[in-house]
Amino acid sequence: MAAAAILPELATQVFIPVAAAVGIAFAVLQWVLVSKVRLSPERRADGGAAKSGPSDYLIEEEEGLNDHNVVVKCAEIQSAISEGATSFLFTEYKYVGLFMGIFAILIFLFLGSVEGFSTKSQPCHYSKGKTCKPALANAIFSTVAFVLGAVTSLVSGFLGMKIATYANARTTLEARKGVGKAFIIAFRSGAVMGFLLAASGLLVLYIAINLFGIYYGDDWEGLFEAITGYGLGGSSMALFGRVGGGIYTKAADVGADLVGKVERNIPEDDPRNPAVIADNVGDNVGDIAGMGSDLFGSYAESSCAALVVASISSFGINQEFTPMMYPLLVSSVGIIGCLITTLFATDFFEIKTVNEIEPALKKQLIISTAVMTVGIALVSWLGLPYTFTIFNFGVQKSVQSWQLFLCVAVGLWAGLIIGFVTEYYTSNAYSPVQDVADSCRTGAATNVIFGLALGYKSVIIPIFAIAFSIFLSFSLAAMYGVAVAALGMLSTIATGLAIDAYGPISDNAGGIAEMAGMSHRIRERTDALDAAGNTTAAIGKGFAIGSAALVSLALFGAFVSRAAISTVDVLTPKVFIGLIVGAMLPYWFSAMTMKSVGSAALKMVEEVRRQFNTIPGLMEGTTKPDYATCVKISTDASIKEMIPPGALVMLTPLIVGILFGVETLSGVLAGALVSGVQIAISASNTGGAWDNAKKYIEAGASEHARTLGPKGSDCHKAAVIGDTIGDPLKDTSGPSLNILIKLMAVESLVFAPFFATHGGILFKWF
Repeated sequence: MAAAAILPELATQVFIPVAAAVGIAFAVLQWVLVSKVRLSPERRADGGAAKSGPSDYLIEEEEGLNDHNVVVKCAEIQSAISEGATSFLFTEYKYVGLFMGIFAILIFLFLGSVEGFSTKSQPCHYSKGKTCKPALANAIFSTVAFVLGAVTSLVSGFLGMKIATYANARTTLEARKGVGKAFIIAFRSGAVMGFLLAASGLLVLYIAINLFGIYYGDDWEGLFEAITGYGLGGSSMALFGRVGGGIYTKAADVGADLVGKVERNIPEDDPRNPAVIADNVGDNVGDIAGMGSDLFGSYAESSCAALVVASISSFGINQEFTPMMYPLLVSSVGIIGCLITTLFATDFFEIKTVNEIEPALKKQLIISTAVMTVGIALVSWLGLPYTFTIFNFGVQKSVQSWQLFLCVAVGLWAGLIIGFVTEYYTSNAYSPVQDVADSCRTGAATNVIFGLALGYKSVIIPIFAIAFSIFLSFSLAAMYGVAVAALGMLSTIATGLAIDAYGPISDNAGGIAEMAGMSHRIRERTDALDAAGNTTAAIGKGFAIGSAALVSLALFGAFVSRAAISTVDVLTPKVFIGLIVGAMLPYWFSAMTMKSVGSAALKMVEEVRRQFNTIPGLMEGTTKPDYATCVKISTDASIKEMIPPGALVMLTPLIVGILFGVETLSGVLAGALVSGVQIAISASNTGGAWDNAKKYIEAGASEHARTLGPKGSDCHKAAVIGDTIGDPLKDTSGPSLNILIKLMAVESLVFAPFFATHGGILFKWF
């Protein structure tokens, strides 16, 4: 028998929840620090504004901010954005909640019918000669796990949105004291979301495993099969959050840009633009709530995939608790590592100039990766026996602990490489985006051509990085290696989310500064924060897509094992038709989401034009626009339009599995994975490049940029058109595709027992 892990079971049982609790406590601390920035002007007893010292007085004199009406205005705008975002999410959650209830019933009925709703124990699927809990128990616990995952995902997205809308005006006000102060508020707010989501996801999963374990006892095969419902619930909600939020934000953004910037030649976030509040609301519901749910889904699925494969390996067979919990130990160490990393941005070093913002955010990625490499080495040494076996398509493969460390490390570092390649292709500090900006000299057509070419080219290195990670991790530890490589890429999720959430918070801060009529210098500072956030948001999307590819492959391996498919032979007609249809699905899905943005944006453009043409004094700034109507248009359109793409993704595995069987479904999953990853990376990077090419021209920071500008020039208008085309690519279709490939795989795994028993109705007739 193999040697046991150094870390005893009790220590593991204590360490995981303590790490999660530390993450939640750190998030609360960051929130307390952010809340110290007041949104109401304090008054002295003599009626003047309270000041803490001469420096405050000088700052306010310099920025012309002795009129404290500006603080009140910021608070009003923040309140409008928060109300709009909350209203949208509650409306969205009503529909999603209905879907969640229906799908939970489906899970119970399908899985319960595998053994005819029998309550008798059944022979284990993998451990021959042993008996496992009945299929009805699997149906009940999978349904409970699904609901748990869905609720955790919704709460994560909602809390993230609340924190972002709480912090945006505070970031604007801190910008009066300098760019460093504003950066810290925006970053701390992002960290609240990052740590809250990472820690709560880990804690709920850990509690679910222990509670389910009371019933399952020694049947770990059944226990961890039921736990996969957690990943399905998380990703189902993420799909609707990403698609609904993405349609909302881009309908408002496109409407605001086309009429405001191109037709009326007014600045971005100008308070005269009726779509401006809807645009700012969209940043929170799409880029914060949707993205939070998305990365939570990736984390839940990669953990579930690793646990399922481990439960049928020596860890599960020998009932070794600490090695079994290795994926959760990696995530626990990730929270501690990210906590240390965050202090480098907020406490150890201070941002003093605009040029230090982007390097500070990039350092977060490098430091967290380096710290985590050490953390993973420690966990692998303490938490794993030196030699153990991993289930590999019907046989047990012998693996050593250092090999598993390499699998996690390769995923971690591949994520960093994908991040930096994404940055190279989407940041206006480098030649690819500058070339796209330069192409605007000859109009929008050449801008579109250059942007598409950049997106296609940007796929090359990330795909090689993913391919190398898959090859190495699979060679060392089969599908378990691929699952923990995905977990390695997501182990720095708290830092990744903090950087990601920082972007929309900074974007909102700039919008509030413009609407509140703050000085040009403040707007320059918020623009600098936003530009850095724009690049790091693209990096976050790169991480999400890369990890989705690895997660999907690991889930695919678990599905193939559970469905008892010995080999997936692409030359057999059953598999090949699945492969070619699966490769088509991302195109169908992208067409649906992009057309949804287009039709919603059309309504928005018509409404904004109507208001400019019919409301007297709107263009002169003497009358307020009707913001509420634009918010309603975005809300109604996104709720209506998110259902067809969501149904496509959720129903495809069910229809294929029931009608055509598990072999065809395995082809569909492989095809969707291969084509979906390429389109997702290309779409996200193309959109990001067009956005930053526009910002490059607007900022006019270099001699080359100044020859292309200023705002309102033909060159700038061509860049705005490119940015508008890129909006649905980078914020709706691209990020949603990574959910498509993960969700179809995890759904297939959850329903695998049913498909294996009752699937393939059509082929049974031939």
